[in-house]
Order: sequence, then structure tokens, then C-alpha cells
Amino acid sequence: MLDALATRFEELTGAAPEGIWFAPGRVNLIGEHTDYNDGFVLPFALSRRAHIAAGHRDDDLLVMHAMDLDETVEVPLDDLAPGSGGWAAYLAGVVWALREAGHPVGAASLVLTSDVPLGAGLSSSAAIECATMAALCDLFSLDIAPMQRAELCQRAENVYVGAPTGLLDQAASTLCAKDAGMFLDCRSLEATSVPLPLAAHGVEILVLDTHTPHSHVDGEYGERRATCEAAARTLGVAALRDVEDLDRALAMLPDERMRKRVRHVVTENARTLAVLRAAEAGRFEEIPPLLDASHASMRDDYEITVPTVDLAVETARGAGALGARMTGGGFGGCIIAWCRLGEGEQVGRTIGQAFAEAGFAAPTWFVAHPDQGAGRTR
Repeated sequence: MLDALATRFEELTGAAPEGIWFAPGRVNLIGEHTDYNDGFVLPFALSRRAHIAAGHRDDDLLVMHAMDLDETVEVPLDDLAPGSGGWAAYLAGVVWALREAGHPVGAASLVLTSDVPLGAGLSSSAAIECATMAALCDLFSLDIAPMQRAELCQRAENVYVGAPTGLLDQAASTLCAKDAGMFLDCRSLEATSVPLPLAAHGVEILVLDTHTPHSHVDGEYGERRATCEAAARTLGVAALRDVEDLDRALAMLPDERMRKRVRHVVTENARTLAVLRAAEAGRFEEIPPLLDASHASMRDDYEITVPTVDLAVETARGAGALGARMTGGGFGGCIIAWCRLGEGEQVGRTIGQAFAEAGFAAPTWFVAHPDQGAGRTR
């Protein structure tokens, strides 16, 4: 793939690329809908990556090419402005965010390819942004700290693309280490590397995309966020991460729906901290029940699972997975299953059979290995 990317760059520009950079997609091990409540998340980077071949230009253009689509977009640097759509906005937005922040980014050619699945909740857009950021920082000798790079990529997506994402995706794509997860405190933005040497503990993680169309996601997401913010005001705390006595808090809330939302966030934060402690101590056998409890909480209290997701999780457990949960924002998308080493593929096939019997669209899956954050590959 990298040779083909370099060849395409040379065909388009007449010169070899000055380098090839990458950034991974990510999956969240645990910590769902905690980020906007100032809570805790624990994602890891995938070996599925976006790659960018890049080089300087001697004019005033930003020339972007998507190898997988065979499409090229050219934009004068001075014409970069929020509101542009399509795949090129994720690259152009990073250039815009850097220039807006005062960094001397000039004309460049950028050629993109990616094997991060689109629309699966694995942060394909963040991978593109963070690979572009890595390329531009090296091309133009920019000294920008990793978390600041992630924040600039988030700004590109929020303002230039117009997608109201949090920092989790870009931080994971930038800061994660191989064979490790990243514990992120979403209030302080302090990131800690968490060892996840899965094979050494005889386990592997299956990621399975249910291919369920997301329906009403924006409205449902907004409703839950607003409910959490209203609950925090009722409880007199800055955010739900500050709730210390859950039973007392639940007794203060006015309705069952709000109580259920709060119970999920508070217990999910506790589960994320428990996974952190278990991983740091090498007690990996403590992690699967926490994944199971997370899924039950998302299903029963946050009410963000759907029949395909629930079937995938239940089938995974029945097929021998040690624990399983939906991962991502909900209403479709992916599940993860904590499996014994070498058993993930069979668990995936069993879920595929269950989907066929239920009349659902066929899922796709792969065994994930916690991988390295953004960097240069050539």
C-alpha cells in the first residue's frame, strides 16, 4: 500500500513524496458518554490507519488527492475557510487550523489513503486529520506538543468541517502507544499510557461492525447530553464526574429518566477507573466483567443500544467471549469482545451466523491489536 501511495504521489506531482505519515483509528475499551461529563475514557489505537504522502509546492495551492476515490481537490491557501464539505475538508481543515493558530504552513501536496472503516465509530476522520497534522508538522518544522496537535485537529473538525466532536478521537490517534491504551481525564486532559500486552495474558480483542444504520443519533445524543447537564445543575456539581454519593444523588433527581442517565455516567466512570487499576496491576481477568456491566448500563440506563448490537454482544458471550460490550456513541456501530487468544475469529463467525439467522445484514470484524499513535512511516 505504501509503495502504491508513493507511486500515485509521483504520478500526480512529478516528484517523489518527501515522506509518508500515518495516524490510526481507535476503539474505546471502556468509558462511554463520560467525556462530555468531564469523566474518564480508555481508548486504544488500531492497526487500521490513514496514510498521507506529502511534499512542498512552489505555488500557493493546497492540492489534496484521495487515492481510494481517485479524486483531487485544489484550494488556494488564502481561500481556506470553514464550511467546505467532503473528504478534502478533513485535510484542508488541519491546514486552516494551523495557519489560524499562527503556524507557518505553506503550499503542499497531500495524497491520502486509509483502511480505517468509514462510519463504524472507529474515528476514520480523526485518523485523516492526525496523519495530516503529523505530515505538516514535519514538512514545515513545527514544534507542537502532541496534545496541542490533537486539539488543533479537533478544532479543524469542529469549526472547519462543522462536526461537534470531543477530543477523545484525536487524542487517541495522536498519543496512544503500541500494546497500550490511553487513560484520559477529560477535565484535566491528562493522558496516561496503560499497558495492554494482550497476547502475554492469553487474550485478544475482537472488533465487530454490525453495519447498523445510525438513526436519530444527533437528536438522541443531544438529548442525553442536555439531560446530564440538567442533572448536574440540579445536584449542584460542575459535572456528573463530581457525584460522590450516587444513592443520595439519585434521590435528589426529579424523574426516572434522569436518574437512569446519571446512574450510567457515574458507574461508567467507576468501571473505567477499575479497568485502569486492573490493567496497571496485570489483573486482566478482572476486565471482562466490567465490559459486560458497561454494556448492561448502556442498554438499560443510557438506552443507546439496538437489537443488532445486543444480539452481537449476547452471541459473543455464548460463543466463548470472556466479556463484550458496545463501543462508541450507540444506536449501531461496533462491539468489542474480550476473547481467549486465537478465538476471536471464531466468535466473529458465530455472530455472523446469528445475524444471518435473524435476517440482519452481514457484520464485518477483525482482531484488534493496540497500536502506535500518529507518526512517520517513511
